[in-house]
Amino acid sequence: MMPLLDGAIWFAQFCFALATAFAAIRLIRGPGAQDRVLAFDTMYINGMLSLLMLGMRSSSTAYFDMALLIALFGFVGTIALAKFLLRGEVIEP
Repeated sequence: MMPLLDGAIWFAQFCFALATAFAAIRLIRGPGAQDRVLAFDTMYINGMLSLLMLGMRSSSTAYFDMALLIALFGFVGTIALAKFLLRGEVIEP
């Protein structure tokens, strides 16, 4: 791999790890439930992007499949949490 691309991938992974740490702090200390949902959303997006960077660095397609699953489950989880915050229930009778 080219040295410039390798350095850029390492820098991106460091930035995603730092953003995940800040989102975890917001998840724990968030003043409201909406802040916690946004922190959860940010954490799964950063995790997905970190896996994509790992896939680019190792040239393995398994990381891309895992990132797709994280994106799918994270989106469904965010929708369920938003619906719970709006209506107080996830599944309507």
